[in-house]
Amino acid sequence: MTFIEQIKQLREASQLPQRVLAAALEIDTATYCKIEKGERRVRREQVFMIAELLKADKDELLTLWLAGQVAAVVEDDKELSDKVLKIAKEINYINL
Repeated sequence: MTFIEQIKQLREASQLPQRVLAAALEIDTATYCKIEKGERRVRREQVFMIAELLKADKDELLTLWLAGQVAAVVEDDKELSDKVLKIAKEINYINL
């Protein structure tokens, strides 16, 4: 499941209208609608606000959001994406 799918599912399960989340994020409803359609990206700090509003696990939503960010960066180089992710993981272990 993607970040967008998850927040939409959580919002609908909570029966919250898009306008409520939009107001909390201090954006207009049309902009929030674009987020759920995947036409606009969410900023990292908004992920935490959304998690709080939807009573969702912040780490889970952040993980989904980060995965989406990585996927967006490597999407034009699909043949290299596995190699890139492997190297990134190795770098992360080295820096721990």
